[in-house]
Amino acid sequence: MAPATLRESSWILFCTALLISATASAHKPSDSYLSLRVTDKQVAGQWDIALRDLDYALGLDTNQNNQITWNELRAQHRAIASYALSHLQLSVGDSLCPTTAAAHLVDHHSDGAYAVLRFTATCPVRVTALTIDYRLFFDLDPQHKGLLRLDSPAGQRTAVVDSDRPRQSFALKHRGWLVEFGQYLKLGIWHIWSGFDHLLFLFSLLLPAVLRRRNKQWAASPDLRASLWDVAKVISAFTLAHSVTLILAALGFVTIPTRLVESTIAASVVLAACNNLYPFVLERRWMLAFTFGLIQGFGFASVLSDLNLEPGTLLTK
Repeated sequence: MAPATLRESSWILFCTALLISATASAHKPSDSYLSLRVTDKQVAGQWDIALRDLDYALGLDTNQNNQITWNELRAQHRAIASYALSHLQLSVGDSLCPTTAAAHLVDHHSDGAYAVLRFTATCPVRVTALTIDYRLFFDLDPQHKGLLRLDSPAGQRTAVVDSDRPRQSFALKHRGWLVEFGQYLKLGIWHIWSGFDHLLFLFSLLLPAVLRRRNKQWAASPDLRASLWDVAKVISAFTLAHSVTLILAALGFVTIPTRLVESTIAASVVLAACNNLYPFVLERRWMLAFTFGLIQGFGFASVLSDLNLEPGTLLTK
């Protein structure tokens, strides 16, 4: 076997191993779903927290058999409520709204079983602006995110709370469509730039835009205009694919199991990286960006679906 062929075969085997490993270990990031409904001085809350995350923090699986039973969960209800509510503060101005656990349930989201904690908070004055200080799991997993849905007489609001923005305030008043659009545009940009899977995939596809393949080697591209056009096609295709996915998910036309989505996302990153080492797609990388952009969009769509937003609200996102 010629040295070049041996080297190429080695890269193929290496990429195949990475692909299998990434697909096998892919999983949905740590998220919780916090729903709040404000009425006068009262806040009714429901907090869906993944059992796998609570098990890591509190050790729910007492017999270590990798299965959390209802009896194991029920025995930890008080500990779960204490732990969760100690990492959440609701306030109006400088006044706190004390929280009290009301009920414990279990629900299933697209990625598995969740403990459901229902609670109430009573504020000293009528709530016209609510401040939420969310700190759940940040000491254990800085990448954890809280997905917030806030309902009030003024309408429905959504937000993402993370370790960089744990404290957020919301004025409960009607907002114009332009303000709503700006807020969702900001969240969309943050979703792209805070997702390492998106960035790795895009950077792997964009790297060859400034290069040209000659004699089985990469060389700098002499044509700046062609490189910029290549970049524009890849980014536009990826963004368009995300939009198509969200529309299909919002209208309920297509649903894909989360496990398959996350595995495919991991595989897309590996394939895009390996394409730079041993190219199998050179001139039409925008098609690759569009294809895997559709799949990556399903990951975002499943998160929005788990928030149980109104169909019209989901579609606007």
